[in-house]
Amino acid sequence: MAKTNVLVVEDESIVSKDIQHSLKKLGYNVVGAASTGEKAFELASSERPDIILMDIMLKGSINGIETAERVKKELNIPVIYLTAYADEATLAKAKVTEPYGYIIKPFKEVDLHTSIEMALYKYSKEKEVLKERDLFYSLIENKDSKDFIFVKSKSRLVKIKTNDIYYVEALKDYVVINTLETRYTIHSTMKDIVTKLSSDHFIRVHRSFIVRIDKIASIEYPNLQLEKDKKTIPIGGSFKDQLMEKLNLL
Repeated sequence: MAKTNVLVVEDESIVSKDIQHSLKKLGYNVVGAASTGEKAFELASSERPDIILMDIMLKGSINGIETAERVKKELNIPVIYLTAYADEATLAKAKVTEPYGYIIKPFKEVDLHTSIEMALYKYSKEKEVLKERDLFYSLIENKDSKDFIFVKSKSRLVKIKTNDIYYVEALKDYVVINTLETRYTIHSTMKDIVTKLSSDHFIRVHRSFIVRIDKIASIEYPNLQLEKDKKTIPIGGSFKDQLMEKLNLL
């Protein structure tokens, strides 16, 4: 397993060397050390560390908080603050940059290790969420691609062909997407599902049900039955006329 690369930003030379020594003992790889915000950003840009330990009260034209803010905006590298200052005013300024940790000096090696590992875990989970969100939004924005949808099942995204869907059922704050062999329960609304399924192939027949039109086997009001699945679906009074318009009647 590759070692975690860490950049140390501390303007006290002795403290910086002590931190670097502790990091190496803990099995981390120190890719560089900086004593100013300017140098820290330069090293962060060139070395691309996995995480940065940043002293808040740096000497020079920009302090640690300003440096961390720029790192987040331009490089998206997680930052843990190191500081001997824990007053409310400093905390208020620091938390705006949304750091991944905050260690008060002096600290023990175990504190260093715990903070780094927790920060890296949090960062990796945030990246997963953003990746899923971006994929989800891209699918929504692609109006011409309704041959499939993605649903989250057991912490992974599963692709479902829309022609495999028989019906969708509302259950309070959730909806259940039903294929012939599988059920997928997701946190959504019927209104949201309607926008994602093609109106040429799906129709809402009840406030709690959406069905795929070509899966309807028979209709005997106030119910319809699906082919193969044999599921009986109720037809809501306010949805009856719209359903009749969609059917190819003789």
